[in-house]
Amino acid sequence: MEGRRSPWPIWAVGLSVYLVAVFHRSSLAVAGLEATDRFGVSAAQLATFTMLQLAVYAGMQIPVGLLVDRFGSRGVLLVGTVFLAGAQACFALAETYPAALAARVLVGIGDSMTFICVLRLVTTWFPGRRIPLMTQLTGTLGQLGAVIAALPMTWSLHHLGWTRSYLLTASLGLALAVAILLVLRDSPAERTIRGARLDLAAVRSTLGASWQHPGTRLGFWIHFSSQFSATTLGLLWGYPYFVEGQGLSSGTAGALLTLMVIAVMAAGPALGWLVGLHPWHRSSVVLVIVWSIVVTWTVVLLWPGRAPLPLLVVLVIVVGIGGPASVIGFDVGRTSNPNARLASASGIINQAGFVASLLLVIGIGVVLDWRTPTGQTSYEPDAFRWAMAVHYPLWALGLTQIWRYRRRARAVIDRAELEGIRG
Repeated sequence: MEGRRSPWPIWAVGLSVYLVAVFHRSSLAVAGLEATDRFGVSAAQLATFTMLQLAVYAGMQIPVGLLVDRFGSRGVLLVGTVFLAGAQACFALAETYPAALAARVLVGIGDSMTFICVLRLVTTWFPGRRIPLMTQLTGTLGQLGAVIAALPMTWSLHHLGWTRSYLLTASLGLALAVAILLVLRDSPAERTIRGARLDLAAVRSTLGASWQHPGTRLGFWIHFSSQFSATTLGLLWGYPYFVEGQGLSSGTAGALLTLMVIAVMAAGPALGWLVGLHPWHRSSVVLVIVWSIVVTWTVVLLWPGRAPLPLLVVLVIVVGIGGPASVIGFDVGRTSNPNARLASASGIINQAGFVASLLLVIGIGVVLDWRTPTGQTSYEPDAFRWAMAVHYPLWALGLTQIWRYRRRARAVIDRAELEGIRG
């Protein structure tokens, strides 16, 4: 009977935890202007909220991967849920800038313990031929958290206020913790699994073996290059850019951010199906998507004056597709590493896009302050044009590395064996 357990309740609980984590991660995106007023901060200081959150998230990926390989998804996911609930409660009650920064650090810690755990559950509970699609569905449906953080959170902040809005979101963690304890299992055969004990030599060996494989490095740079534009718009700078940089109303700006998430959700399953059919061409798919993002941003930034709304609609759709494109990096890592170090390899890959997002968030804030006169509280369209140009060095680095490591990965991967995995 153990082997006949349905994977769907397990996946549903894991997905729910990830969805709420995305909500917590994205909740500051529509609260940027309120945070500026509440804490009296500049653009660079506002960016520090997201910077610290992303820095902690990225820095925790490898340790979390090792912990999941050692202690299983169930225990790590429970700890992450508790961290997130406490972090949002602290953020709700924070009245000073340092207290709010500390709360966002806790958000980053809790957030870091979700996605890798759910990926490990997908790999354990579903057959190999379904894993690419289920991985994409996990990333895609998890983005509903960003939808909730866009329009409903905007409404809540305006009608309930800062403290009650964030306390309400913190309460979600209690129900999720109960669901994890009652429903979640690490595998069909065992509620809780334990891997080999970790010591310094074992950690170095595991991480070294994962990183040395060019497939892991290819997955790293795929994740780095695809998602940072969508993450930065969704987490912090999208709402101010559309309102102050493009002169849109708050409702239209929120609708564009929601449309970006819808694009993520629509593209994810399609990409999962596509790479499942053609795993040899996964990096080619990513290259096409990243270049499409580059071209669309270039047209927007070169447009004289404010860009027309249809062009901004195209922008958020194309940028949104970059989110599920980054998930392809995990599938590359999965087929390049044994199960015993799968979570560790996923941790290496998962930090990439968030490091890139962190660099972009900081760069935009610094350039905005540089291009805005001292004492001015709003940002001019020209300042945003300069700030968004920070994308280009990151794209240049990422695209170069994808091309470099896809050649190396293809040299050591057997194509027939890889394409046989989908069967």
